[in-house]
Parts: sequence; structure tokens; C-alpha cells
Amino acid sequence: MPSSFPPHLFPLLVHYGNVRVISGPSSSAAKGRDVAALVDRARNNDGAAFRELFQAHVAGVHRIVYRMVGPAPDLDDLVQTVFVEAFRSLGASEVRIGEGPGHRRDTYALAEMARYRSEIPKFDAVFIDLNRDDVSAVQGFADRKELYFPNAALRADLIVSLAKMKTHHWAGATLSMKNYFGLVPGSVYGWPKNELHYIGIPKAVVELSRVFHRSFAIVDGIIGMEGNGPIQGTPKPVGVMVMGSDLPAVDATCCRIMGIDPARVEYLQMAADRLGVTDEARIEQRGEAIRRVRTNFQLIKEYTQLRLA
Repeated sequence: MPSSFPPHLFPLLVHYGNVRVISGPSSSAAKGRDVAALVDRARNNDGAAFRELFQAHVAGVHRIVYRMVGPAPDLDDLVQTVFVEAFRSLGASEVRIGEGPGHRRDTYALAEMARYRSEIPKFDAVFIDLNRDDVSAVQGFADRKELYFPNAALRADLIVSLAKMKTHHWAGATLSMKNYFGLVPGSVYGWPKNELHYIGIPKAVVELSRVFHRSFAIVDGIIGMEGNGPIQGTPKPVGVMVMGSDLPAVDATCCRIMGIDPARVEYLQMAADRLGVTDEARIEQRGEAIRRVRTNFQLIKEYTQLRLA
């Protein structure tokens, strides 16, 4: 995997919000929140308050970190670190960070290479290899009677999918919903998560978002990947982050930024209205307009028909 694309981790407990597109230090954050009241509620273990605090301040934190380090490839990881510590200080009972690589890799070695151990305090105590966690069955997954998932994910009050903005040679694009392939344990189903390929990638993407519906998405497009993604593509600087609580809306917005028509992406067609909103006119978008940040991603010839007009 190119060094520009370290493995991305996703906290297993954090937040909610509408779709936001953040580009550099000029974007606006949500305003008018009663922060003191939210903090008090959060300290009394009010999960909704934790989500509102994250929604209200993630854009502002991103801008501050951006000013400090610029458009660095690991900017999203630094933002993650800030919120892990913020939720701990507010009394969150537990914040876990998990990774489940799609290929047979030493997950802890990847985390070391990506500097997570040095950047995140007490990293070894909060990190979990989702490919090798203890598992439990979820009944009814696509046409399967059951599928097994990591207990850490099943116990989470909220899962945040931290994904890279990339093309994908089988799905067209891999964003916050496809990122949930990391929740399927390779130790049970092999690599690259073979059972999901037997089910069919689009159907599996939708089913994962259905099962893990208590979710929030942050897609890191500071430096994305175009061409033959998700591994053999080339770096694509875009300088944006897209986030929201409606994962289909987040992914559809990312596609439009990438110059991809979400109506032609099969998993988004399947998820539309069933799991969320993909119609641009129905998405409440805050921050930058898509037309200001759109950067067409190179597509392999099998997916040139996905190009957004």
C-alpha cells in the first residue's frame, strides 16, 4: 500500500450530525449550541449530549488542527486524537479504536507505521484488532442465516467510520459505507473478507450499514486516491473532509465531489431511501458548496460510465 495511505482507524463510540463539507480553514462550524448544558449532560452519561458536542465542534477542531499542521495526510488522525481525549475528559465510559484490514496484515505493525501508538495516549489500551476480536452472531445478514462480528463493534453505542476518499475497482468508490468491511473478522471469513465477496459487494455494503445503523461518518479527502483503487491507485489531493450521520448522504456527497454520479453506484442505488438519502436536493448540506471543491477522480475504464455530468 502506498505510504500516502496509512490504515485508517475508527473510534467505536462518538457522534452524529448533518452532512458537512469542510475545505481548508475557511469553513463554518455549527453555532448556537448551549455548550455548558451539553457538557453537564455528557458528564451525566447522556449519550445524545456526546453526539451533539461532536457535531457542534468537529469542524472547528478540524480548522484549528489544519492551521497548525496544514493539509497533512494524517490531519484526520490528529482530529481523531483530539476527540478521543475530549470524550474521555467528559466522562465517556469507554472510547475504543479499531482496525480490521481487508488483507492479511499485522494490524499492530500497521498502526506503528502510521504513528498511532506515538500520537494517541495509551494506544495499546484502547486499540483493538477487529480481525481477531472475540465474536458473536448476528441473525439474518443478506441471504445468510447469520454472520459473526467483533464483540467490540456489537457493544458500541456508536460507531464512527473514518474512511479515505478513494475509487474502488469493484465498487466504483469506497467511502464510509464500504469502510465497514473492516467490521467483518478476517480470522473467521478470511481475506479479503471473502464471505462479503460471495454475498456481493453492493449487497454486503448495504447490509453492514443496516446492522450497524448507530453510526457517524468522516471521510478524509485531504489526500484521496484515484484510478485503480483501493490499493494500486495514485494520490489525489482534494483538501476536504465530509461528515454526517446519514452515511448514504455522506457517500453520495463524496461521489459528487469526486465527479462520480451516485445514482450509478450500485450500493448507493440500493441504500437510497432504505437507509438514507442520496438525492442532492434532499440533503441538508453545510459548509462548502460541491461545485467549489469538485475534483474529478480518474476512473478505470470499467467505471467511466460513472462520470457525473
